[in-house]
Amino acid sequence: MPTLQTLHHHLRWIALAAIALSALTWAVDLAGLVYTCPYCRAQRTVIGLLGLLLLLPGTALGHWLVRWLATVVAVFGAQVASRQHFGGWSKISAGEFALASTWWVDPFLLSGIALCLITGLLLLLWSVPPRR
Repeated sequence: MPTLQTLHHHLRWIALAAIALSALTWAVDLAGLVYTCPYCRAQRTVIGLLGLLLLLPGTALGHWLVRWLATVVAVFGAQVASRQHFGGWSKISAGEFALASTWWVDPFLLSGIALCLITGLLLLLWSVPPRR
């Protein structure tokens, strides 16, 4: 398990991976290869924005305005992902749930992954010690 120092050491790569994931999923969406889901669009945008914020210099990451902005964006994305994920649990409870034909594009599973990514990126941003 990576330590917090290891994650901080690789912060730029993590941020670039988040941006790349956002760009890739937007490309798949805009190419028409998946259903145009407003929940998914909001989540992938939030992941990309958090990646962009993580690319800011260390002195800016500790600034209250950057942390506030990241928190507002992440709370929005987490709320959207939670709502979408809870919809899947609601269907499970009602006995109406069935996974998509290809499990890796199922919104229920992807919204759970997005929620973990959004939360992880925000916690990583908040864990970076402010530099002066």
